[in-house]
Amino acid sequence: MSEPRTVLVTGGNRGIGRTIAEEFLAQGDTVAVTSRNGDAPEGALAVSADVTDAESLDRAFSEIEEKLGPVEVVVANAGINRDNLLMRMKDDEFEDVVDTNLTGTFRTVKRAITSMIRAKKGRIVLISSVSGLYGVPGQSNYSASKAGLVGLARSITRELGSRGITANVVAPGFIRTDMTDELPEKQQKEYLATIPAKRFAEPDEVAKVVRWVSSDEASYISGAVIPVDGGLGMGH
Repeated sequence: MSEPRTVLVTGGNRGIGRTIAEEFLAQGDTVAVTSRNGDAPEGALAVSADVTDAESLDRAFSEIEEKLGPVEVVVANAGINRDNLLMRMKDDEFEDVVDTNLTGTFRTVKRAITSMIRAKKGRIVLISSVSGLYGVPGQSNYSASKAGLVGLARSITRELGSRGITANVVAPGFIRTDMTDELPEKQQKEYLATIPAKRFAEPDEVAKVVRWVSSDEASYISGAVIPVDGGLGMGH
């Protein structure tokens, strides 16, 4: 097993982000998560941060660096959605989603790379979505923000690839969560019919891919989009 590293998972206090944080903890890494409510998986350091505010992110990174050391792996997972049909979507519904999901990721990564460049190594994983590649009705804001992460990861790869830093995108499909469990049975069946695997993913199936692409084994993979969607998107 490789040496424990300092890992930051934004939005790691709940949902898929929490499962990703738990996966790194189980591997023996030192993990910090950003959250607004101070909640974190057991064993992780919770730091308060808002990805729409560069100053709050800077404070969070400084706290992590002081308590755990420089961040060596950053998983940009914080995100929101404000679904609406394009013709009804208000400007602020579009702007808020892009500011959190795309610009918030830019702010996070920009602050993270300072120590990575000095160390000449680092792993950046951006959590996108099948929605960003496949397109989903009522999610033009969310799909656009998640598609933007692909361009961001590839630009980072071209800028920093020679410095031992990789940047990849993991694009989950439908994940079995409380939210999908609560969907009406008819809607669940409609979704399942479109997925070749005929089931939703378990959260840890995404987390394990994130852990692996952050490992030494994946040192020659960068600028890649790795779908974890049961075949739903297939090449989109």
